[in-house]
Amino acid sequence: MSDIAIRVQGLSKKYEITKGKSLAPSDVGFVRRGLRSLVGAGPDLRMVKESFWALKDISFEMKKGEVLGVIGHNGAGKSTLLKVLSRITEPTSGRVELYGRVSALLEVGTGFHGELSGRENIYLNAALLGMKRGDISKKLDQIVEFSGVEDFIDTPVKKYSSGMYVRLAFAVAAHLEPDILIVDEVLSVGDASFQQKCLGKMEEVSRSGRTVLVVSHNLGTIESLCQSAILLHHGTVEKMG
Repeated sequence: MSDIAIRVQGLSKKYEITKGKSLAPSDVGFVRRGLRSLVGAGPDLRMVKESFWALKDISFEMKKGEVLGVIGHNGAGKSTLLKVLSRITEPTSGRVELYGRVSALLEVGTGFHGELSGRENIYLNAALLGMKRGDISKKLDQIVEFSGVEDFIDTPVKKYSSGMYVRLAFAVAAHLEPDILIVDEVLSVGDASFQQKCLGKMEEVSRSGRTVLVVSHNLGTIESLCQSAILLHHGTVEKMG
């Protein structure tokens, strides 16, 4: 039986972006240029589409129980990689193999329905992961206690602060016993004490044989939590090890 949890081969993701390019002076009449200058409308622009590769030919493997960090500057492709792994967006090319049930905590606002209460969202997320209602009920008290939002658990989450939202979202993601836990930089929204709780929980998840992939700009977090890391730069793997 294979010990691979995640296998990524030749993964690429392309987006089409629209940019405005200035027209040459010969393309615009003298009177029109003068009028646009007079009213402050700016130069005449021609809208063109260009291809932007958020990820290009990414390949790596993760073993079961491994904790992998993903680092890189803003725009390096970290969040796009997590969205592809979480099946939120489709790759342009390449292959992703995930062996086990995946629970992901990405940007604030992903995964919860704003009109539903915290309690209802716990049951909804667990059901989407294939858990039975009885199993969810056994985990409910642990999730609520860990999140610290007991007084608001029956309030629609659209009324939560960003910190409350993230605390509950992480508690749900980490306590539903996923085989693979994917966590984005959103933990930076929480306070220092809650961040430490989250780090401890991710270590606990890893020790139980589950796989954790975490994105962070905090290198101290990566060093303390992860056995290895990937450095992304302009959508490609700059270094890995």
